[in-house]
Amino acid sequence: MGTDLHELLRSLRVWDPEVTSLPPLDPTTAPATPLALFTAWFAEAVAAGQPEPHTMSLATSDTAGHPDVRIVMLHGADEDGWSFATHATSRKGAHLAAHPHAALAFYWPLLGRQVRVRGPVTAAPSQDAQADLHARSTGALAAALTGRQSEVLGSLEELASASQAAWERAQREPDAPVPSWTLYRLRPDAVEFFQGDERRQHVRVNYRRTDETWERELLWP
Repeated sequence: MGTDLHELLRSLRVWDPEVTSLPPLDPTTAPATPLALFTAWFAEAVAAGQPEPHTMSLATSDTAGHPDVRIVMLHGADEDGWSFATHATSRKGAHLAAHPHAALAFYWPLLGRQVRVRGPVTAAPSQDAQADLHARSTGALAAALTGRQSEVLGSLEELASASQAAWERAQREPDAPVPSWTLYRLRPDAVEFFQGDERRQHVRVNYRRTDETWERELLWP
């Protein structure tokens, strides 16, 4: 018996006021820079037990302007920008080489919060990318060593063989270089903080970069 998708969708409820209590966002207390608020919100997501709060959607576009989106991991956020990593030869790497702009989106449903980040992207120096990779787990290095990201795969057996070889090398050579591995930094032009409200009076605080300062504004939900 098949699933009625539309019926299933209609049965779902988001932020039911009878059972949901979300934290408030007072725009008058928002810090002067988006990085400070992001850091505070990220810490609160971790404290609330939000699973994998460091995962985010990354949107890029190809040379024809066609968008693509996937989930990746945040590698850091500082004055240089929000960082993520991938192979320069991957699909997203090719997109960024042709059109070096991207957008990020974080969603922390336990708190009813979203953060959207948009701006130009640059590649960090190779030594930064390699240092970031080698500071991570053996599994992360093995995955990077496996390579060929986004290429057509002939079979799962081929993947298993390549992955096993990569794991063995990662364990044997924890500092093995991966020349195509690239650390990207998105320097935001705009950062929006969305605080959900169970009565749908959502609060949206948007930061816009003007030269080297930030301006804040409220957006209608």
